[in-house]
Amino acid sequence: MGKKAASFNHPAALAAALDRGGLVLRSESETAMRVSAALLVAQIRQRTSGRPGPRVITGRYRASWQSEVHAAGPVFVAQVGSNAPQARRLEYGFVGTDSLGRRYAQPPFPHVGPAMQQAGPVVARLLGAAVERAL
Repeated sequence: MGKKAASFNHPAALAAALDRGGLVLRSESETAMRVSAALLVAQIRQRTSGRPGPRVITGRYRASWQSEVHAAGPVFVAQVGSNAPQARRLEYGFVGTDSLGRRYAQPPFPHVGPAMQQAGPVVARLLGAAVERAL
């Protein structure tokens, strides 16, 4: 908001300024997305450390949560997830017999949804700040 408005006497000068702004915005948004993804992973891991989330037995499940950020055209996409087979069962619960014949009556221990709700406003602020810095 405190930035001085620029004036351009030539279309090439305006184009160059827009190009610079675009590069800054791209860099800032990638950084914001990486920080946001790391924040979400940290929130999920914190919530997998006991009730109301799942309890820690070996720590492998908690450590299985990872993030990856990649460019998808003009935007950056963060993927946060776990390769642990019990992830969905722990988040949503499961009552029944699995494909191996094991019987479960496990209640849900939400940890991903609450972590996303908590991190959401912070992520919005980080991305908003990235746009402000680019402008």
